[in-house]
This record gives sequence, structure tokens and C-alpha cells, in this order.
Amino acid sequence: MSQNNRAAYIGRFAPSPSGSLHFGSLVAAVGSYLRARACDGKWLLRIEDIDPPREVEGAADDIRRTLELFGLWWDGQALYQSQRFEAYDATVQQLLAQQEAYYCHCTRKQIQENMAGVYNGHCRQHQLHDGAVRLYNRAAVAQFDDLLLGSIEVSADFAAEDYIIQRSDGLYAYQLAVVLDDAYQGVTEIVRGADLLEASCRQLTLYRQLGLTAPSFIHLPLAATKPGFKLSKQNHATALNKKQPQIELAAALAFLGQAPVSLDKPELMLAQAVSQFDLQAIPRKTEILVSD
Repeated sequence: MSQNNRAAYIGRFAPSPSGSLHFGSLVAAVGSYLRARACDGKWLLRIEDIDPPREVEGAADDIRRTLELFGLWWDGQALYQSQRFEAYDATVQQLLAQQEAYYCHCTRKQIQENMAGVYNGHCRQHQLHDGAVRLYNRAAVAQFDDLLLGSIEVSADFAAEDYIIQRSDGLYAYQLAVVLDDAYQGVTEIVRGADLLEASCRQLTLYRQLGLTAPSFIHLPLAATKPGFKLSKQNHATALNKKQPQIELAAALAFLGQAPVSLDKPELMLAQAVSQFDLQAIPRKTEILVSD
């Protein structure tokens, strides 16, 4: 990577405030932090609070305090998605006006029973005036190159599906918000968990359709307690041990295949880990089994 590219690098960590950070969260945070700092770039924090029913009171503040305790200091002010609703709405209205999106009344049950689980554009020609808003998918992306995992492909049907960008209850969809926020913040590379591999194709579709410059991607292996069962807040993963951040950090570095560090304070551990960061040492897997 050239010095000019290094100076322009912007990465981010974007947790949702639906609970405390756990080991899986830490792997994503550490992986994205190390990559950004190794590229002499910025590392941003974004709180993805666009789904109030799933949020836990106080979780956003707890996430910030945990990152600080672990020495994971971000650049600038944290961005909250709840501050960006006007931007999301403006884009939805623009897409509707340009007939690049449309309202839909189809339920998940109907799609499962009548469309084999993949939405077939049923409401595209109905000129409805309310309901969920779907992107009229004119720029389907079925393949992209991940800088760790290589070529990633999804089925043509999945890639071409008109997916929801605003729910029928008015809440904005993750696929819309994440693309607009990454573009707004100038993110050049997204480092996150492999559970979002398929989502990346949908997001790349939206980048194309909005005429935005897409970032590169690195998808890290997920920490899973058994095959297909990742550590997550929904699965009630154990919160990080805030009394022993050094132990948790050392475990995250080992999980990511990085060389051990000899220091025992979080900031110093991370500084050493940055200096010896090796992207190619990260296991090229979508999940690794761990004990919770």
C-alpha cells in the first residue's frame, strides 16, 4: 500500500446498542482497529441505533466505556445513526421519486409460501402509497473480492432480489443506513464479521445504484460456540471481562492469528500488535469454535 493510500485509509467499528460487547464483538473491534492503525489510518466509531425495540438502555455508553478500557480509542466524535434519519429519509424519497424504489405490502409469510423465499417483485407495478419500501434492484452484485477470503459469490436470485430499505413501521433498514453512513464518513475499507458476507453484495448494489464509491472489504472469522451458532447478543453471549482486559485482548489477538505481545497494558499491547500486524495470518475461515 502506497504512502498516499495509507494517509487516506478510514476504517470503522459499528456496534449496535443491543447489549454489552462480548468476545465476538472484541474480535471485530480489534481486527478493524489493527488494520486501520497498521495502515496509518483513522478508526471511527459508529453506534448503529436504528432499531429502538432491540436497544438496551445504557448499552451505547457501556460500549464506549468498554472500548476505552480496552485501549481502543477512536478518532473524532462517535456517530449515532439516530442522528441521521433525515439523510436516510431524503435518500428513500429520492429513490421513490426516481422510480428506483417502491412500496410493498408482501409479508415474509407470503414470500416464503408463494415465492420460494425470494421476493419476485410482486408489488413493483402496483403503485402503492404505503408499506415497506423496496429498492428496485437494477444493479445486482453477485460477486466481490474480499481481501482476506478471496472471491465471494451469492446466488443470482439473492443478488437480484428487490430488498427492503425502509420497513413498514417506518424504521430504516440496515442495508440502507450502513451504506449511507459509510459513504458519509468516507470509509475506505470495512473490516467486520463473516456473517455479513451476503449483506456486502446487497450493499454493493446500493453503492452502484446511488453512484457512490464502494469501500473494500475484509470479513473476519466469527467466534462460534458450535457450528453455525456465533457469539452474539441475541444468543446471550457472555459480556467481556472488564477487570482483565489484557486477557481478553490476548485471546482476541490469538484468535486472529497474530503474534503474541509481550506487554500487559491494553494501549501498549495494541501498539505492539499494530507494529507486527499481519493480515495474511488471520485464518481464512468464516467461523472458529471457541468456548463462551
